[in-house]
Amino acid sequence: METRELPFVRDMFDSIAPRYDLLNRLLSLRQDVAWRRKMVATLTIPENGRVLDVACGTGDVTVEICRQKGSEVQVVGIDFSPGMLRLAGEKIRQRNRPAITLLAGDALALPFGPASFHAVTIAFGIRNIQDKGKALKAFHDSLKPGGMLLVLELATPTPGRLREAYLTYFQKVLPAIGHLFSKHHFAYSYLPESVARFPSADRFMALMNKAGFTQVTCRRLTLGVANLFVGTRA
Repeated sequence: METRELPFVRDMFDSIAPRYDLLNRLLSLRQDVAWRRKMVATLTIPENGRVLDVACGTGDVTVEICRQKGSEVQVVGIDFSPGMLRLAGEKIRQRNRPAITLLAGDALALPFGPASFHAVTIAFGIRNIQDKGKALKAFHDSLKPGGMLLVLELATPTPGRLREAYLTYFQKVLPAIGHLFSKHHFAYSYLPESVARFPSADRFMALMNKAGFTQVTCRRLTLGVANLFVGTRA
């Protein structure tokens, strides 16, 4: 992400961190939990594999990886929001997950050597990165040969009545609910705008291919409200 944008996004997520989990569950009708579980269930890693969770937020994905894949798996969560990382640390301690390490860092400057991980995950974070191609290349380089990238992101359903209802909810109802529960009024107006600007599934898959990923697929979740992208480093 460009330097001029990094502080703005970081400060926004710091501000909404205390209500982030509550609003995610409320605004998605708890579908966000099901989506994360499906993403982790798609992971194929060795018993003692290493996974990097980028934009780990409050730690939902890191905890879910350990729950599904076992205590031998090593998970590193990285995020640039101190507020999110504090909450993630509390969640990890409460669930007694010592195999999880948390780091403060930037997705475009990952502090790891090449071929360090068997898998990289990022849930609802890639849309906040302006240079998505550069981020995807960084994820690719951090993977071991045969390693998987899994990207979970919100999407807009195809044209029809569902799309109309979804856009009404997303553009009008969601910001209003967000304003009620969060002091950061702009955050839940920024959310629908960032989703609207996100590349189409075909364009994003093309970006993954350009970054070096093969066997790139997209799985539509909940009638296209979210997409799960998967790619492999050759």
